Amino acid sequence: MTNTTITLNNGIEIPTIGLGVFQTAPEDTVSAVEQALRVGYRHIDTAAAYGNEVQVGEGIRNSGLARAEVFIETKIWISDYGYDATLHAFDKSAAKLGVETIDLIVLHQPLPSEFDLTIDSYRALEQLLADGKVRAIGVSNFLPEHLEHLLAETTVVPAVNQIELHPYFQQKDMQALHASHGILTQAWSPIGGITTYMPGATSTLDDATLQAIAAQHGKSPAQVMVRWHVQEGRSAIPKSTKAERIAENFDVFDFELTADQVAAIDALDTGVRGGPPVEAITREAYAFEIPEA
Repeated sequence: MTNTTITLNNGIEIPTIGLGVFQTAPEDTVSAVEQALRVGYRHIDTAAAYGNEVQVGEGIRNSGLARAEVFIETKIWISDYGYDATLHAFDKSAAKLGVETIDLIVLHQPLPSEFDLTIDSYRALEQLLADGKVRAIGVSNFLPEHLEHLLAETTVVPAVNQIELHPYFQQKDMQALHASHGILTQAWSPIGGITTYMPGATSTLDDATLQAIAAQHGKSPAQVMVRWHVQEGRSAIPKSTKAERIAENFDVFDFELTADQVAAIDALDTGVRGGPPVEAITREAYAFEIPEA
């Protein structure tokens, strides 16, 4: 299996692997994006809350690639939830990125404590889609109850739900729900980078099963994990600022995991989330002003 793109539920194609720039300092973002595009990435994932959309746009322009060749994904932060605020948030992000159209825009969090605002924001995304300002819309970090509520209140089925997903936290019920609605599962922390910060946890990069599989293919554990996502039909957004790691994470289309190897990775799930509990993300605790362009 060597698919480098996935067709979303509205017919738009998204590159399977994207470069993530979460916690990438603005001064490092331009070079990371340039390197990613140089080695073959055609999908960059950013967010208003990351504070580096300007630099993502700069890196894309510096690459010399035509705008249509690069799939840009960004996210609306909870500070800009609400119908009118979300419409304006698009304007801010588009101006920072230096583009007129954004390929995929998603709501960064479900904000369960004020879910009516989330619904209003998603309706704004639906309007942006109808107006041709975005090519696809989606959500991030939604749990089953949030997704079901959203589907009941809105018209456009999200194209993606970007969630924490790596061998130690696989959210299989969430993946099954996505599949039943034609929603693409998109993995953040796809190589388990977050596990390196979890007290008492073994990093996925040090996992004996993953290391053994990597040795059998002459690859790294990180490459095995990205390949696992690709073979299981997910989109993956690995993050790095190091040129060699950026290239390594994309170099996964020349080998294939066996069914037994995939099953062994599937068996590593611990069910332990590394990111914050979704209900803890409230405007009182996490809202901050997203600056104008």
